[in-house]
Amino acid sequence: MAAEPLNVEHIKPYAEEGEKRPQVEQMFDNIAPTYDRLNHTLSFGIDRCWRRKAVRRLAQHHPQRILDIATGTGDFALLCAHEIKPQAIVGADISEGMMQQGREKTARAGLSDVIRFQAEDCTRLSFPDANFDAVTCAFGVRNFQELETALSEMRRVLRPGGHALILELSAPPRFPMKQLFWLYSHMLMPTLGALLSHDRRAYSYLTHSIEAFPQAEKMELILRQAGFSQVEWKRLTFGICTLFIASA
Repeated sequence: MAAEPLNVEHIKPYAEEGEKRPQVEQMFDNIAPTYDRLNHTLSFGIDRCWRRKAVRRLAQHHPQRILDIATGTGDFALLCAHEIKPQAIVGADISEGMMQQGREKTARAGLSDVIRFQAEDCTRLSFPDANFDAVTCAFGVRNFQELETALSEMRRVLRPGGHALILELSAPPRFPMKQLFWLYSHMLMPTLGALLSHDRRAYSYLTHSIEAFPQAEKMELILRQAGFSQVEWKRLTFGICTLFIASA
């Protein structure tokens, strides 16, 4: 009998024992200086297209207060600020190293009065109920230690009628992209990641967390169980990435 696939919450960067959260924090602190360059290199620049598609989808709802969870170096928050022009964006993350990169980029863009960065545990957000028009998470949901708890927190801080938007890497479901992506993610991605970041384990973790992440219909069910309604999803670039949007 085939083994059950690992839950994404059990995939950890460095060691099987111990909690996932501190390992993820350490990993992102380690790779923060090279993170942006690696993102664009490993995706051949397609990650920029995915972000633009997601922001255009969110812009239809004209959110004025946005929480960007797992904001990293702030790429998605910066794009929202440019394209949607909200009143305020909070970029939240557990990695100070990543957020420092984001603060510097935000200052260079002249957007420090719109975007602020704040250390937050996504499973225990410090914000009051119904505080944001939109909550976003681009390429970060795979790193949550407690996925359903974090999604419930995203729902809690959304105002009624607000929207959650999740952009996440995924495993293509069909031949031949499924097989090509397996070769790329298991062979080329860890090698390039190790060369550019000097942390091979971080990019092996990336591969395994993509494979363990709940795909499409399963993620839709998890979002509904977390209290969201009208969940929509769309595969991008043959299923290498998936965009989810859900109403509070």
